Parts: sequence; structure tokens; C-alpha cells
Amino acid sequence: MAKAQEFQLYNSMTKQKENFVPKVPGKVGMYICGVTAYDLSHIGHARAYVAFDILYRYLKHLGYEVTYVRNFTDVDDKIIRRANELGEDPLALSDRFCQEFLNDMVDLQCLPPTHEPRVSGHMDQIKDMIAQIISNGCAYTVEGDVYFSVDSFPNYGQLSGRKLEDNRAGERVAVDLRKRNPADFALWKAAKPGEPSWDSPWGPGRPGWHIECSAMSANYLTYTFDIHGGGMDLIFPHHENEIAQSCAACPESNVRYWIHNGFVTANDEKMSKSLGNFFTIREVTKLYHPLALRYFLMCTHYRSPVNYSISQIEIASDAVFYMYQTLQDCEDTLSPSREASQKEGSEPKGRTARITPAAQDCISKLHSDFQTKMSDDLHTPYILNAALQETLRFMNSSLTQLKKKQPKQQQLSMIQSLTELEKEVKEVLSTLGLLSSLTCSEVLKQLKDKSLKRAEMTEDDVLHLIEERAVARKNKNFSRGDQIRSDLAAKGIALMDVGKETIWRPCVRSEEEQAEQPCKPVEQGQPCLAAEQEKQAPLAST
Repeated sequence: MAKAQEFQLYNSMTKQKENFVPKVPGKVGMYICGVTAYDLSHIGHARAYVAFDILYRYLKHLGYEVTYVRNFTDVDDKIIRRANELGEDPLALSDRFCQEFLNDMVDLQCLPPTHEPRVSGHMDQIKDMIAQIISNGCAYTVEGDVYFSVDSFPNYGQLSGRKLEDNRAGERVAVDLRKRNPADFALWKAAKPGEPSWDSPWGPGRPGWHIECSAMSANYLTYTFDIHGGGMDLIFPHHENEIAQSCAACPESNVRYWIHNGFVTANDEKMSKSLGNFFTIREVTKLYHPLALRYFLMCTHYRSPVNYSISQIEIASDAVFYMYQTLQDCEDTLSPSREASQKEGSEPKGRTARITPAAQDCISKLHSDFQTKMSDDLHTPYILNAALQETLRFMNSSLTQLKKKQPKQQQLSMIQSLTELEKEVKEVLSTLGLLSSLTCSEVLKQLKDKSLKRAEMTEDDVLHLIEERAVARKNKNFSRGDQIRSDLAAKGIALMDVGKETIWRPCVRSEEEQAEQPCKPVEQGQPCLAAEQEKQAPLAST
């Protein structure tokens, strides 16, 4: 296992960063609260599961054997309401949206968890836990309902810092006068007409929201495990209630690290359907590559709020194109030596050459920066906006230099340098979940196709304008040629003259064109991603 640096995580329970020390050396148990499956997932979901996918990947990178559990809530009030609206069976509806969620996760390159339990498949474990809580004197029954008694748990509020007297009745749930304390919450809900239900010692019904995660995490990870995570909105009441009921069922219950990701906002307002600034993952990936959405989400520290805007995802998309174009150029340059070595059945001659000191310094710096920043509470913004960009610039500079005539040994040394640089960059991208299983050329084509879709053009349209521009320049009508180039750039299509040929690539569109998309344009003066990260950087030392 990599032990060069201590891995630190911010623990929401202690409100500070701590060295990560798992319960069992070399092994990690991690439970992340999943979606309530009644609709397509939004970019707030994407933010959470990309963040925890990065944690999962980095733990594996460090050599840990990780048991990652992420649940589905497939029995819930919202699911029942939506199913009734559509005239559909609630479990069938939730099953459909569970699969849609999994499709989104594949698009975003989130690795599948070790276990993906559903509430409907764990009723026995849920009922057993409720029975144990009742047996321990921490819950009571009322007309088929079972409520947890918060007064039975003196440490209630330890995660959120809220006190019982702060919980005014009726703010989050309807007032129920049958409760001993207005803050008491449901472990089991008595069956209602037209709702799915299961038999229990307290009568037919279904579980409350909070108990499901306690039961499933205990089933797969036992009552004591390493990491429990979710969005900051789950700290209270969900995670607070989980702690109370888990400890009520088993006094030795303990989660070592509570990890929470920040909210997603749209133009600095929290996303919500009522404000009309609510975007599903599908709405975004219809026009932008899923890698661009993943990159965008990673460009803000996972604990900070991330502000979604067309301007910012355009920048992220451009960064992903630059990244893959650099790797493609590198592959094109190295392919002759690789093909030669395959024909000869031996290692490339470049293998015997030593990499340049400058390349070695670049590789060492990227490796060091990656380990240092990722081990400091997963500081991905620095990796993307600084360390990785420096390496890509160095690679492009090396590619340019390699095209110049130079001594054979120096050329071999540069080929070997690029080979090692490419390897290190791909290792970083793989750990961050940014390395596609597709070829670089395939990803670049997808990115270009998305840019054409945003521009509402076909490639034939672009090629026709390139030809028209060439004719205009040949006829010395440079103003027309410049106008074509300018108009295309505004639509996100950049023309580049390479020798006698003109090629095109995606670029960031003008603000006027961005405003046509289904997202409010970013406020004037909104900083770019790099500037945003300068403000987020202090989080790494909090």
C-alpha cells in the first residue's frame, strides 16, 4: 500500500480533518446514501456520487480493499405519489428509475459499488432492527406505527449540533399529537389503502425513511464501519436519526468518519424545481459530454458549494478536449516507434534512452502534487487547474520540439520522455475517473459532435464554411474570411490554419450563444473555474 503520505479526510462529526485510519488495516467499509428512485437524477445527485466515486477510486489507488455500499430507496412517499399520478405500480416505477440512475452513473464513469441494496429486498433486516430498538426501550408503538423516542438517546444532535429544543414541531413533518416528543420519528408506518405494505409484528406497513440505511449498512458492514457519506442536506435529520437508531439497536455502533459533499447551486441559488433552475443529468449531457460534467464537478472542492452555469461547463468541456487532444497528439507521435517495435517483436529503441531531466522533473512534480493534494481531503481542483495543466503544457511543448530536426539520441530521449509522461497522466486521469475506455479519437469525436449540437450545425455545414472562407481569402476578401471565422467562434467552433489546411475544434461559445441554452447565463463578473479554485483552496487547510 502507498504509505508515502497520510490520507486526511474532513470528519463532519469532529468538524476537523483527521488522518484516515480504518477499523481493519488494509480494508475499508463505506456506506453512501443513494437516491430515492422516483424520477431522473439531477446534477445535485451527480455531484454527490462523483465525489464519492473519487473517494472510492483514491482509496483503491492507495491499495485498500474497499467494500462500497450505496443503497436505493425504492419504498417511499414520493415514489407512491408519483406512481399514483402515472397509474403505475410503485415498485415497478422505482425499478425503472433505479436503472435510469445506473445508466447516468455509467455515463459519468462512476464505478459500480460492491453492493447496491434496495429497501424492498431488506424488509427482514429492517424489521429485526426495529424489534431490537423496541426491546431496548428506545421506541414505542401507536396504532400500527412505530416511533423512535429521541429522549431515549442523550447524544441526539451530536452530528448536526442541533438541540432538541431547536426542533419545532411542524417544520419538517406534519404534527402528530400521538408522539411523546414532536421530534420523535417513524421507524415503521402503518399501511394505508392503495399503498404497498409488508407484514410485521406491529401490523402491515412499510419502513420509515431513516431506518432503512441503518439496517442495510449494518447488514453489509456491521454496526461499526469506516465511512458514511452523503450530501450536507442529509446531516439533519437523516444522518442524525441514523446515529440515534443504530446506537439504540447496538450500543457499540460507530461510524469512524462522516463525510458530506456541498450543494449544487445555479447562478448562486440552490437548485429547486420551484425556481425553475433544476437540471437533470440527462438535460446537461444532451449537449455536453458526460466527462465535461464530471470535470466541472471536480473543479470545486467536494465540500464547497458548486455553482452550475453554462459558462463554467463550457470551460470544463474545453479543458477535456484539450486534455484528450494532447493525449491523441502524443499517441500519433509515438505510434511509429511503437509499431516498429511490434514488427520487430522487441521493446522500442527509445526504451534504452533516458528521459530528459526536464521531463523527469515534470513527472516527479505531477506525481508528488497528486499524492499531496489528493491526500489532503481530496483536493481535486488543484490537480485539474494546476498540476495537470502544467504537465499537458509540457507535453505539448515537447511534441512541438520533437518535430524539429535533432540528433538521434536526443530524439530517442524525447520519445521516451513522452512515453513516461503519457503513462503518468493516464494514471492520474484513471484515478480521477477521467480516462475513458474509448480511444482518444473516439472521445474527441464525441466532444466535437456535442459542440455541433450546441451550435445547431452539422459537420458538413462547418466544412462548407471552411471552403467558403478559403475561397474568400484566395480572392483577398479577408473581411468575409474573418467574419466566417468570428461567427463560427461565437457558436463554439474554432478554426485553425495548420499549414495549407484549415481544421476545426470546439471552443467556448459567446455569452449570447450560451444564453440560448436552458440555464440562466452566468452573472456578469462570475470568475472562471481557475479563479473559483483560488477561493476554494483554503478549504484544504481548514
